[in-house]
Amino acid sequence: MKICLIVAGEVASATLYDNPTARDFASLLPLTLTMDDYATIERVSGLPRKLSTQGAPEGMAPAAGELTHYAPWGNLALFIEPRAYSRGLLPLGKVDGGLAILARSGPYRLRIERAQP
Repeated sequence: MKICLIVAGEVASATLYDNPTARDFASLLPLTLTMDDYATIERVSGLPRKLSTQGAPEGMAPAAGELTHYAPWGNLALFIEPRAYSRGLLPLGKVDGGLAILARSGPYRLRIERAQP
């Protein structure tokens, strides 16, 4: 599924993966979140609820532009830079274009919507 990530009128695009956690995330859309800086390499925000972890890996090593769910905290984490493997980090999707829009320092408001076909 293609999604739009909107910050101050600027639009980045991403593709959600085909897994239970990403499908559960898609069920929350549209969604407006406040993204905060975390460890300089990611932007994070709480979600309205924890997402499904059915069939999910134990963790992952995210690449730059990776959208993830950190299951222990129940939040969304967007990686601006890659990081080492982290247990509890689950893959949601990947930014296709506009990562610089999302890499700005937080806090900032982020609107996430399904892309129009």
